[in-house]
Amino acid sequence: MHLKQGNKKLGSEGYTSRLQKGGALLADMRLLVRSWHDGGRAGQKDRVLVENVLGKKTRARAADVYEEIFVPRFIRGNPPEAWKIIRPLEDREAPFEILRPLYYWITARSDALLFDFVVDEILPRSRGPDLSVRLGEAENWIRKRLSQQGRSWSQSVTVRVAQGLLAALRDFGILEGATKKRIAPVYLPVESLAYLAYCLYELGSSGAKLVRHRDWKLFLMEPPLVERLFLNAHQNRLLHYEAAGKIYRIEFLAENLEEMADVIAGRRN
Repeated sequence: MHLKQGNKKLGSEGYTSRLQKGGALLADMRLLVRSWHDGGRAGQKDRVLVENVLGKKTRARAADVYEEIFVPRFIRGNPPEAWKIIRPLEDREAPFEILRPLYYWITARSDALLFDFVVDEILPRSRGPDLSVRLGEAENWIRKRLSQQGRSWSQSVTVRVAQGLLAALRDFGILEGATKKRIAPVYLPVESLAYLAYCLYELGSSGAKLVRHRDWKLFLMEPPLVERLFLNAHQNRLLHYEAAGKIYRIEFLAENLEEMADVIAGRRN
């Protein structure tokens, strides 16, 4: 499979309150990704609900997770049909620590509120002495951003969205702590970086644009750290990376996602 850029720009639909329906929901998303296939949504939705693939107590909750979480992230997101990005790694039983950053990246690109909160709020704060992230601060940030868009949510919706936002970032490893949350130490497995780099390459970035892509900020990384990880990926034979001044040469050992998944799984030289 080759990736295609979505027709809409990231965040073009504005902020949504979908995070109040659930945060990362990693277990549910993994079940759906592993059971999904080409062939239309209607029949597969019926199967998800009738067979209770998600193991929910009610069909209404299963439908909610499917319609409000899975479809926006993994079917209609940017890139569209994003389940195909991670399915090759799931099929090869990649370790969870490699998969989690990819689920996070797909989620963030489908949810402008989550993306902007990390890049505009968490990243700058990660450089300071106070690494705490408080619920009230997240609520205020949401209100401010909605106000800039000429919008507002009720107090209860704002609180639930903020809770879902922080819970998602904890489950994705960006934050840590059950009740009192803090910014977690940066950790992006080199295998995840190489696979994400290939995805961004497929979406149209190469050379310096790839190294300096804004999406790396989702992992609280600036270009110098990204460059070190690219070099690490090169040393681990996950890609070819050369840098001379401002010139970067990055080549991949794959021609599609399935082959790149083989590289990550150690099945290709």
